[in-house]
Amino acid sequence: MSAAPSESRLDPKIAARLKRDADGLVAAIAQQYDTGEVLMLAWMNDEALHRTLTTGRATYWSRSRQEYWVKGESSGHQQWIKSVALDCDSDAILLKVDQVGAACHTGDRTCFDADVLDAVVGERPAERP
Repeated sequence: MSAAPSESRLDPKIAARLKRDADGLVAAIAQQYDTGEVLMLAWMNDEALHRTLTTGRATYWSRSRQEYWVKGESSGHQQWIKSVALDCDSDAILLKVDQVGAACHTGDRTCFDADVLDAVVGERPAERP
């Protein structure tokens, strides 16, 4: 199933750089701009990225509802854009945002604090003089 209508107003120079998945989507990571806290992962297509870049509000493509959603439009938990960057492979987008309220649909501040897995903590070797 297609991720969304194929028509987009995204700058062609940006669109040409994006590496999308089979559904035309790119992963978008939202991070609190001033603390570095990782808030959530969502998905964008070209039009969602265009809307984000031109409105100052994080706009995503909902895979489950098959529609665009502006973060916080119904919940009030908005994301105000501070910067947008592509990763080195152009297959992920980093949104630095000012998060108002909870980022997670569960009501938690971040999607990454409810289910922390047990893991061995790695230690970097001491530097040699």
